[in-house]
Amino acid sequence: MEEENLQPPLRIGITHGDVNGIGYEIIMKTLADTRVLDFFTPVVYGSSKVASYHRKALDLHDFNFNIVKSADFAQNGKANLVNIYQQEIKIDLGQCTDIAGEVAFLALEAATEDLKRGHIDALVTAPINKQNIQSEAFHFPGHTEYLAQKFGVAESLMLMVSHHMRIGVITGHVPLSEVPGMITRELILKKVRLMNQSLTRDFGIRKPRIALLGLNPHAGDKGVIGREELEVIVPAIQQAFDEGILAFGPYPADGFFGSASYREFDGILAMYHDQGLIPFKAISFKSGVNFTAGLPYVRTSPAHGTAYDLAGKNDASPDAFREAVYLAIDVVRNRRMYQEITANPLSASALDADTDSDRNALKDLPEGGD
Repeated sequence: MEEENLQPPLRIGITHGDVNGIGYEIIMKTLADTRVLDFFTPVVYGSSKVASYHRKALDLHDFNFNIVKSADFAQNGKANLVNIYQQEIKIDLGQCTDIAGEVAFLALEAATEDLKRGHIDALVTAPINKQNIQSEAFHFPGHTEYLAQKFGVAESLMLMVSHHMRIGVITGHVPLSEVPGMITRELILKKVRLMNQSLTRDFGIRKPRIALLGLNPHAGDKGVIGREELEVIVPAIQQAFDEGILAFGPYPADGFFGSASYREFDGILAMYHDQGLIPFKAISFKSGVNFTAGLPYVRTSPAHGTAYDLAGKNDASPDAFREAVYLAIDVVRNRRMYQEITANPLSASALDADTDSDRNALKDLPEGGD
């Protein structure tokens, strides 16, 4: 009888985030359920001393990390931890401190280097504080921008994922006052192409349908409440459609979410951060995942923040973090499968045959009203 050719479990790197937040709580609660270790081998980049502090504070005495020198020594079936900081760290639960920002960055730096070298297969980041992590080495609004620069990617896309929707933003962590000037046909097309590629490669969707929201109330109401839709967004959608991307819109955001039209699409592009993240978190806050599309490596994170108000109280839910781990595993597998099936691609003509019928089926979704 031949031996089964079993693939080794994926190594998932995990950064500990802000040590004064709920990072260690959600990590340990996830890994304490040993059943998850059948699906992947965790490699946490953090501090054994900080982990011990949180373990005691949360009364998780039955859980222990397996301390290893590097990811290369990680053992399957165990929750491995690589020490990225040997000194004592003062923990101030619920507080923004300089040392918390420093060690959050050290973990992120170590994990991304291992990701580039192939020592881990994907990266899941626990929440950071965007204020205390700032330094000469980290001068970015968040993980997304740092990782894009780290991996030499000109364009990436912050994609929020849940069982209900996948929503990205054309403009990310920028002041609202700057958004209208940043919305160009070129930028919209870049993000649409990125989303289309990610939905196909990372999520295994053969012909993804993408909805774009309008910038103005009522999507401009045919020019009455702004002309960005007519002059910028509609031409970008038309060009994307001409390229074979099933892009539709622009839809008024209020009616789009209020009527549950989002269920008709595989992906949604909002024009700015809060336009997309407010409805996403209202619907999927407890299980939402932040995925960075467009990177050569897989990175996910729970959609929530450091939750200082919950730190040390044993009240934080690990659901979103667990979903982030599962999504990272799924995307790695989907990318590998995509690489295999596209090695000898079939003609694309059959895939695009019903483009016009797709447009007609989705063009008359409900509009919003006050």
